[in-house]
Amino acid sequence: MAVEASARPRPTPGLQDRIGQVLLAEGLITDEQLARALNAQRLAYAPLGTVLVNQGAVHEDHMTVVLSAHLEIPVADLKHTDVDPDIARLVPEDFARRNLVLPLRRDNGHLAVAMNDPSNLMVINDIRLITGLPVAPYIAAPSDILLNLTRIHDMHPRLSVAAKTLNESRPQAQFDRMMTLELSKVTSNSPAVEIVNLLITQGLRDRASDIHIEPQKNYLRVRFRIDGVLQDMAHLPSATGAALSSRVKIMAGMNIVERRRAQDGQISVNVDGRELDVRVATMETIWGEKLVMRLLDRGRSLITLPQLGFSQGAYREYHRLLHSPYGMMIVSGPTGSGKTTTLYASIHELDSQVRNIMTIEDPVEYMFDHINQSQINKLADISFANGLRAILRQDPDIILVGEIRDRETAEIAVQSALTGHLVLSSLHATDAVGALLRFTDMGIEGFLIASSVIAIVAQRLVRKTCDGCRVPYEPTQEDIEFAASVGAPLPTVLYRGQGCSRCNGTGYFDRIGVFEVLTMSDEVKRLIIAKASHAEIMKAAMADGMLPLRADAWAKIALGVTTVSEVMRSVYII
Repeated sequence: MAVEASARPRPTPGLQDRIGQVLLAEGLITDEQLARALNAQRLAYAPLGTVLVNQGAVHEDHMTVVLSAHLEIPVADLKHTDVDPDIARLVPEDFARRNLVLPLRRDNGHLAVAMNDPSNLMVINDIRLITGLPVAPYIAAPSDILLNLTRIHDMHPRLSVAAKTLNESRPQAQFDRMMTLELSKVTSNSPAVEIVNLLITQGLRDRASDIHIEPQKNYLRVRFRIDGVLQDMAHLPSATGAALSSRVKIMAGMNIVERRRAQDGQISVNVDGRELDVRVATMETIWGEKLVMRLLDRGRSLITLPQLGFSQGAYREYHRLLHSPYGMMIVSGPTGSGKTTTLYASIHELDSQVRNIMTIEDPVEYMFDHINQSQINKLADISFANGLRAILRQDPDIILVGEIRDRETAEIAVQSALTGHLVLSSLHATDAVGALLRFTDMGIEGFLIASSVIAIVAQRLVRKTCDGCRVPYEPTQEDIEFAASVGAPLPTVLYRGQGCSRCNGTGYFDRIGVFEVLTMSDEVKRLIIAKASHAEIMKAAMADGMLPLRADAWAKIALGVTTVSEVMRSVYII
């Protein structure tokens, strides 16, 4: 990919101001989406393109292609390009992250730089002053730039130094039986502070949902849950555990004196300019206190319904029912299967300008404009049930209940759906039919379920094959057996990731949903009222055209989106 800077036009200033009209002309956004983004832009003081991507109106890859065409600047394919770390470090990390730039290489006396906004002449001039080299701009998606910056500016060297300093600052025995008074004196310049800050920062950059700090017999293990799977990130000296536990507890406003009882707390921090909520949970184990930090990124982009992974038929049916004037729609699946993401994408799809949309959640994970959100509060005695009662006195049109956990909440939700409200909620169940039967287990009469529920979605999340290292292979015996179990033809070639720096050697990057959508046909309603078995209701639903989870999973395998082994890990239902 040679750089020919002299022949390339200078970036055109002000394209970000015109990007809305450009995207409209390309048919990538609607007038309504543009108007919504312009309103949000005035409040956020962010580039319009960034707002459109964050709102899910347009995918960042599409934005990159449009900008490239109109600026006549080539795209830097960072998914399949190895960036020289020494060249990338010519620009300080904080500057690179703040401005979303990544130096790629030297070419003919110029510095090739991937940029999110190559029309920004001020940033180009700053890079020239920092490096002393004229800049040849390329364009790249923000996520690709940030992924490469995270890989290049790795935390491990700094983490090792901080851990060594902390380990050597006191004798081993003193750490093992450290007094509470000493723990409370962990100061802002302590290595413990630096280690915790590094872990939270790296966790956010690596797209981790949770950080586990786990005492083992001979060391302290740190793991990140990335795309639903725990990955080892660091092994620290055992002696660092008490100080790290104390530091996290202080940040979360927890009781550092109490080490035997489990505790919960919360931290709000700003990382790389992004607001982050950290939910902390501690528990004593035989080797010391274990901590889990759940990371909730307030500034993350909202995933829209078309991006979730519905098949064409399932999407069409779900989208149609979502615009029903009343009734109840349930999203089911185990913990961590993406139920909240689907619910958020659903209410984002609905028009909040002319309807009163209200939520009761635990916790609020994403904040919407023009939607009235609330969360349960045990101290204030606000549960899903009495929170839902309060919402019903607020003249709602659409109600989102984070989860139906008990009979009381289920009864109020059913009555709400029967009295002219559209109710969206989630439920723990293995599949769509199982979710229906959960209502009967809670004591809800079959005729009430049949009258109120209009659709149930069951879902799982599977890891996607990494685009950076995706290679074809001949189907294995496991693949053949899986295809036979679904009754589907076997392609001659399937795809898997062989592992690269982008996916941290796993062969997978990011996740996508696998879905089944059960609609309440007359036959399904009859069977629910008759208290039929799971197998009978499933047979009727499939006869009505429902695509079961395993069939939707196979469709994604055949397209090379994921693999049989990944589906067997997270989805497969016999």
